[in-house]
Amino acid sequence: MSPNDGTVAETGEFALIRAVTEGRRQPPGTLLGPGDDAAVVAAPDGRVVASTDVLVQGVHFRLDWSTPEHVGRKAVAVNLADIAAMGAAPTTVLVGLACPSDTPREVVTGLADGMWAEAERAGIGVSGGDMVRADQLVISVTALGDLGDREPVTRSGARPGDLVAVNGRLGWAAAGLAVIGRGFRSPVGVVNAQRCPEPPYEAGPRAALAGATAMIDVSDGLLADLGHIGEASEVGIDVRTADLDVSARLTEVGAALGADPLDWVLTGGEDHALAATFPPFTELPDGWRTIGVVTMAGSGITVDGKPFSREGGWTHWR
Repeated sequence: MSPNDGTVAETGEFALIRAVTEGRRQPPGTLLGPGDDAAVVAAPDGRVVASTDVLVQGVHFRLDWSTPEHVGRKAVAVNLADIAAMGAAPTTVLVGLACPSDTPREVVTGLADGMWAEAERAGIGVSGGDMVRADQLVISVTALGDLGDREPVTRSGARPGDLVAVNGRLGWAAAGLAVIGRGFRSPVGVVNAQRCPEPPYEAGPRAALAGATAMIDVSDGLLADLGHIGEASEVGIDVRTADLDVSARLTEVGAALGADPLDWVLTGGEDHALAATFPPFTELPDGWRTIGVVTMAGSGITVDGKPFSREGGWTHWR
C-alpha cells in the first residue's frame, strides 16, 4: 500500500500532519517550526508585514484543471506576492486547510508538496498551520514578511508625473483560463500560468530601494489594480499600450480563440506581477519596465489618453 493511499479520515489528523511536515527544511529565520502550539519566526526589522488569502475549490481552483501541487504553489504564491508588493521580503507562511473526510490523502500531500516548493522558491518555509473537516476544500494562507529597515511601499504614495512600471508577466493567466475553459490543455506554458503564477518576489524590495512611491500586486487585472493606486493616491494613471509586452505566444492564442490578447494584458487577473510608481527619471531596477505615467487627480485610469470602455478586472460577488 502506497503511503499516499486512502483518505484523510483513514489517515488521521496527526499522521496527516506528520506526512506534510516531516523531513522538510526550514530557513534560519524560522526559530521554531511545526509541532508546537505556535511557530516562532525571527523579525529582524522589529515590524512584521502580514497578509492572508483564502482559496476555495470551485472558485479559485479546480482539481480537474490543476494538480494538487499546482494549487499548493498558487496558494502560497498569491500571498507572497502581497508581501513583495509592500516592498518586504517574505519570511514564512502559515497554512489553514479545510477538507471533506473523503478527500484522498494524496491530494493533501500534493498540496503540501506544492506549498513547500513555492515557499522554497521564495527562500522561506512553512512554519505551521491547522487542518479541519469541512464540506469543501478551502485553503487559507497567512504570509509574513520583513521590511529590512525600509518604510512600507503603500498604494497611496503616487504623485503626478511619476512613472508607472510593471515587473512580471501580464495576461498569461487570463489566456490560460480562456484555453482551459475551451477544453484545451495546451500550450502548456500559457495553461500553467493560470494554474500556478510566478510572482517576482525579489522585485518588490528592489523597487522599494529604488524609491518606489506606490506599489500593488496585480491580482485582479492591471487596470483594476492601478485604479486602486489611483484612488488611494488621489491621482489619475494613463497606460500606454505601445509599452506593454504582448508576447507572440499570447498573440497566437488570441488568434486561435478569436480574442484580443491586449484585453488579457489590460484586464486579466491572477498573474501576480507587480505594478509600481517611481519618481520621474528614476533608473528602474532590472526587470521593471515603464508602461505609463501618473496624471492629475480626477482623470481616472485611461489607456492611451482615453477612458477604457470595458470592465478593468475581477471583482468578487458580482
